Amino acid sequence: MFAILHQIFTYETIEEVKARALASGWNEDEFTAFLVYAATFLANCGNYKSFGDTKFIPNVDQTKLTKLFEGSKTFSKNPKLQNAWKTIEDRIFSLDPKHLGLNFANAGVTTYLSPNITVDDTNLVDKFFKSKHMEAWNSRLFKTEENGKTVYTVRLGAIQDSKILEEEFEGVKIVVQAGDYSPLLANVNKELEKAVEFAANDNQKQMIQKYIEHFKTGSLDAHKDASRFWVKDCGPVVESYIGFIENYRDPAGTRAEFEGFVSCVNKETSKKFQTLVSRAEELLTRLPWGAEYEKDKFLKPDFTALDVVYFGGSGIPAGINIPNYDEIRQNEGFKNVSLGNVISAIPKQKVEFLSAEDEAMFKKYFKESFEVQVGLHELLGHGSGKLFQQDGEKLNFDKTKVKHLITGEPVTWYDKGETWSSKFGQLGNAYEECRAEAVGYYLCCYPDILQIFGFEGQVAEDVKYTNWLNEIRAGLVCLEFYQADAKKWGQAHSWARYVLLRVALAAGQGFVSIEECVDENGKPDLKFSLDRTKIDSVGKPAIGDFLKLLQVYKSTGDFAGGSKLFNEWGAVDSKAARWREIVISRRKPRRIFVQSNTVLTNDKVELKNYEATHAGVIQSFVERYQSIEEILNLWEKDAKIFGL
Repeated sequence: MFAILHQIFTYETIEEVKARALASGWNEDEFTAFLVYAATFLANCGNYKSFGDTKFIPNVDQTKLTKLFEGSKTFSKNPKLQNAWKTIEDRIFSLDPKHLGLNFANAGVTTYLSPNITVDDTNLVDKFFKSKHMEAWNSRLFKTEENGKTVYTVRLGAIQDSKILEEEFEGVKIVVQAGDYSPLLANVNKELEKAVEFAANDNQKQMIQKYIEHFKTGSLDAHKDASRFWVKDCGPVVESYIGFIENYRDPAGTRAEFEGFVSCVNKETSKKFQTLVSRAEELLTRLPWGAEYEKDKFLKPDFTALDVVYFGGSGIPAGINIPNYDEIRQNEGFKNVSLGNVISAIPKQKVEFLSAEDEAMFKKYFKESFEVQVGLHELLGHGSGKLFQQDGEKLNFDKTKVKHLITGEPVTWYDKGETWSSKFGQLGNAYEECRAEAVGYYLCCYPDILQIFGFEGQVAEDVKYTNWLNEIRAGLVCLEFYQADAKKWGQAHSWARYVLLRVALAAGQGFVSIEECVDENGKPDLKFSLDRTKIDSVGKPAIGDFLKLLQVYKSTGDFAGGSKLFNEWGAVDSKAARWREIVISRRKPRRIFVQSNTVLTNDKVELKNYEATHAGVIQSFVERYQSIEEILNLWEKDAKIFGL
């Protein structure tokens, strides 16, 4: 679909496509709906929401859309496009329950795994990976039969087509084969090789060279080394990172999507974050789990405010804490970034479920409060807490002294080859986002922390209140992303925020209330309120107690205890299901970001901006991507595997 949309709008302007549509019987609303679909598809890198993992379809008659495509200049010249549309047309419009969300193939859609892969299959391969001290970030998994024996092929993203290993394991054969997405990664390396000569320092040069090695061979160790050089490159003017980074969309929670970004550092805002970093060790002592559960030494990261020039991936976050490799983040360091121009891109629309007074406060201080939340979430949320691990032949803690904070018993730990991702798998992202979110709520209650961000007195109190109001209310609004039929949360951050809403409601004492009511038109509505006078006395202690539980289970690698806790608090009961229906009936369109482009004119780099319209989004993508033949060739191979 990406190739089709790209080519349609490459060979014809939007006005030319519109003229053809109207001439063939479309009306203005139908063509607008098509532009909305095209822009949303491009912005999400697919027909499933990057935030929520649920499907969206064109609000246009299928026959009309087919005729529009077939009448384009590009279809007549490219049989591959014709074949692609014939193959995917029905699936694009399908409302089959199994096609409505991302999940294992028995309940949803994924292309990280072949359709015959089950949870048990991924668990078996994860067990093999653990025995080999391997991780699955840059891989996909496929299952076949060979002479009556099950064969699992792990395909690594790499340019070189080479077999890394082939072994028998618990009655099956496992093959690790490099070469997935080879033509696309070859294009990446062509540009990286040119970039080496523009490196600002030796760390950047070695980082890029390791990226090149990683994409060439599929070696995850090479990408880890690149990340090490990246962490050492403090305070660059231009910040970038690239690779298979975030594992939110893999139903098993271990394989990652490709992502890359380029941004410029906002030096003024970055000063606040550097002050936060300089005080981090002291601030971490305020978290409710004590020194034994905190890292032996806080590895002070580079923490900068960035303005995104371009972000390639299915969605653009407001903040990032990377790299995601446990051993680097725990023992060597990490970076935090706050994406300022993402935070400030706030649509002017009604904020549902709030009183007029709260809505005015929300709109006045949202940007400021969210900057505080992102800073605390990324640095002291994701950057805090110790994992008890076997480090070589030794443990990284004294097991005679460290006690379980709940039971008082000796603690468990992560064995060799075990990581946070491998232990907590599919649950890990939501669990960790919940922990980081809670740290933000908890620490924003301290006046001296708000002072770091430039807020004092009544303004600081209003920013704190707005943060709690926004974040706890988000747990209600996020019910939109709960897939009721599948009884599954489609987005890690949403599940995390809902859990914290439940914790805040359970605190009682009138701290948070959600009242079912009707609006002036007699339609079902909700009234959300939070008592600002009880944030410190009721909200903070409740969140603190829950934070302690989250950290204990994470530190000790106790998936059984952690998953029981999280699933119980994250359950959607009949009352919440009613709220969900009201939330869905009043939901607002999600933001689509219009990204800029850089063009070289007479040896000068110029920033090209596009209109903040659906047409602007489309034009931006068309001009930033060129060849699509390789995409079509790769898709044709995959289409056979996935039964299309």
